[in-house]
Amino acid sequence: MPAVSPDSEPARSTAGPALDSTADHVHSPERAAHPVPLRDQRVLVEAGELLRALAAPVRIAIVLQLREAERCVHELVDALGVAQPLISQHLRVLKSAGVVHGERHGREVVYRLVDEHLAHIVVDAAAHAEEISGTRSRGPAPRSIASRQETETA
Repeated sequence: MPAVSPDSEPARSTAGPALDSTADHVHSPERAAHPVPLRDQRVLVEAGELLRALAAPVRIAIVLQLREAERCVHELVDALGVAQPLISQHLRVLKSAGVVHGERHGREVVYRLVDEHLAHIVVDAAAHAEEISGTRSRGPAPRSIASRQETETA
């Protein structure tokens, strides 16, 4: 690759970007130009499944509740204003994805997060959404969790 001084323009191909696949790429000296090693395909698939399990607003709200304390189903129903069958359905999804663990205490099952890494993912995503919602143009108000229960699938 030809050397490029900071005050010179990189050479441009006359063939155009679509036709010239051998065009030289200039990297900023501050950035590492080395590719990052890829993760094992199985790890990527499992990460994708975990993110899919966390993708529903009700499940995000459940994780945020469980981040604060263990909860049983009726406590989640009261806190989120969502019907009990829907809470149970979402808890099954979270449990099968390894996000939550349920432990029977008498007639109730108390749920807790499996580990704090999962809470960090959700908290960071919510914080990011709050940040960008302040910069986007204000559209119609988002529907509440309770109003989404009829149309949301697990």
